Amino acid sequence: MLQLPPQLTQTTASACLLDLGAALRAEPAGVVVSAAGLGRFDSAALAVLLSLRRQALTLGKTFVVTCMPQRLVDLARLYGITELLPDGGDCPPLK
Repeated sequence: MLQLPPQLTQTTASACLLDLGAALRAEPAGVVVSAAGLGRFDSAALAVLLSLRRQALTLGKTFVVTCMPQRLVDLARLYGITELLPDGGDCPPLK
């Protein structure tokens, strides 16, 4: 499982995407991204998630997001991309 950082804004998005993109390649066929620890974010968080989704699908992997904060869900709805970020179901505890 990949974990979004506590802060994901325009200033941290590129580094986050590089780190998670590298980790994504080692994930099994089903990529799960947890947003449980995400506290401070802007629309760059959606851009990171969409890029990770694109990378996962290119590698033939499925992609889901768990524990999205309501504000991020609302932002995705506003941009009309909720169907691109499927909900992974129950929110597993943070490790």
